[in-house]
Amino acid sequence: MDEVVVTATSNATALEEVPASVSVVRRAELLRRPVQDLADTLEGLPGVHVGGVGLSRRGISIRGMGSDYTLTLVNGQRINQTGGVIGHSDSDLGWVPAEAIERVEVVRGPMSSLYGSDALGGVVNVITRSATDEWRGSLSAGLGWREDGRGGERRQLGAYVGGPLLPGVLGLNVYAESRYRASAPLASDAQVSDLEGRDARSLNVALNWKPSSSQRVDFSVGRVNEERERDVLSGKSHYRSYDEFRRRQWSLSHQGHWSRAISQVRVYGASLDKGNSRSSGTPTRPQSLDEQTLDARLTLPLGQSHLLSVGGELRREELEDSSINAAGQADITHKALFVQDEWAIAPSWSMVLGNRLDEHEKFGLQHSPRVYLVHRVGEVLTLKGGMGRGFKAPNLKLLSPDYYVASTSFSVRGNPDLKPEINTSYELGMEYRAPAGWSVQATLFQNQVRDLIQTWCERDCDGYRQLVYQNVERARIRGLELGASVALGVHWHVSGNYTHLQARDRQTGQPLATRPRHQANVRVGWQPDAAWTLDLRGQYIGSQVMYSSSVQHPLPAHSVWSLNANYRISPRWTVKASIENLGDTLLTDKTTRFNYAVAGRSVYVGLNASF
Repeated sequence: MDEVVVTATSNATALEEVPASVSVVRRAELLRRPVQDLADTLEGLPGVHVGGVGLSRRGISIRGMGSDYTLTLVNGQRINQTGGVIGHSDSDLGWVPAEAIERVEVVRGPMSSLYGSDALGGVVNVITRSATDEWRGSLSAGLGWREDGRGGERRQLGAYVGGPLLPGVLGLNVYAESRYRASAPLASDAQVSDLEGRDARSLNVALNWKPSSSQRVDFSVGRVNEERERDVLSGKSHYRSYDEFRRRQWSLSHQGHWSRAISQVRVYGASLDKGNSRSSGTPTRPQSLDEQTLDARLTLPLGQSHLLSVGGELRREELEDSSINAAGQADITHKALFVQDEWAIAPSWSMVLGNRLDEHEKFGLQHSPRVYLVHRVGEVLTLKGGMGRGFKAPNLKLLSPDYYVASTSFSVRGNPDLKPEINTSYELGMEYRAPAGWSVQATLFQNQVRDLIQTWCERDCDGYRQLVYQNVERARIRGLELGASVALGVHWHVSGNYTHLQARDRQTGQPLATRPRHQANVRVGWQPDAAWTLDLRGQYIGSQVMYSSSVQHPLPAHSVWSLNANYRISPRWTVKASIENLGDTLLTDKTTRFNYAVAGRSVYVGLNASF
């Protein structure tokens, strides 16, 4: 059967004909290597950079757009984006354990025509496993430790079960996970953490009810509790900081198949509460972010050539934070309508035309048009290209005139006069799939970004810097994505990709920060028989720059290799082992300016069971 994806159009489309640049990570691939969170899942994809957001935490950047411009979905429902309002947050990455993932779809390029603000760089949609007419389940367990014994030990246990409570009528899905990682100290100062310690537990329960063959109702609730700790040096004093995260999620949806149309109505919400305590000194303030969303969509074929989708969204966002204003609370309501036409122009030609109209309380109406053309040349070659426009509205903190935070070296305040950030993107690509079992892909893209929001020094720039958020930059991000895959006989498979990125501030001519110019990934797979699989994976991250007080600092290139082995004991039991970071690459040995960390050479052993 042809593989289908849903994220690029909200309707099932064959992967070879999807009107966008899409990568799919399948469940079988996740089972072959250690996966702790969504960042691990996406490492190695073209155009995707898993970089730092500070405090050794990571974020997902697509085509040179920062992690704040990547929208995360779970089964098509948006997860509240926390990075912009809760400093150094990576909570978007830990909602779904690997054991519950069926596949992950990644769309590169702005998708505001369907998903609105926050999808300026791209979309990551996590598709979870669903109940079938037979009970099935799985269990995974793993242990990991660093070769040098300098902390970072890992323990992970995940479980999934799903099946019919009433065959053909009522189904149940349950998944849970416990995930632990010990902190690891810096080699240069054992009293400062290189990797923070983490201890997370999650549970999700979902029901699906089919009152008839054409109607389906889904309900789910979930929660994630996580504690983190790290040792910090401030001035000449050391202290231990403890963060506590509480995440909640719920959803209710209905899908109906009528004589010709398909309807979907959903209401869902997500919340995040963060608290902090310290062994000494003043802890950071508590923060709470809450979102509720109501959306609806109707899909209707028009004649033989058109598939029309129309829909709307109503979303309310609330933030509680004592720094935002005197009341310590702010909220905003987003309203949107969208329309999309999937047009089969000819047997080998198709086009998608779409537009979304967002009404923002402050900025009024925002249009996000998109047009994309796909041409199949025979059965082996696909040509595609298009353009899209996306926007990102400033978050509640940045827009607040009362928002103010201060540290020992700088202060920063909000700006109610900020404008939305706009990205107009163009791309042209091709894919050739040979019957002999090899394929090549190439895509050229350009992001034309205006009104980028950055901190701007307005006073005492050589001393205690007083910063304000401003629309100060226009940027152009150009790039090339190349990929290839080949089967070498029956037992060997080699695949790889390369991304070239040219990201510059058009006003200053300087490169944008933390965007590697070159990035490459390679995987060599060997399957000598039905029981054994071995994978050698490598990733090269080219040099980058970062800025401190307008001074440019280079971040050197680095590469990380890993070796994964899996042995299937029986159809239900699989043992796996990995050596990660074979070369023992430590970023802090190169420079202390990296805002994320790579664990030293580590060993991982695990067990997977299915029933």
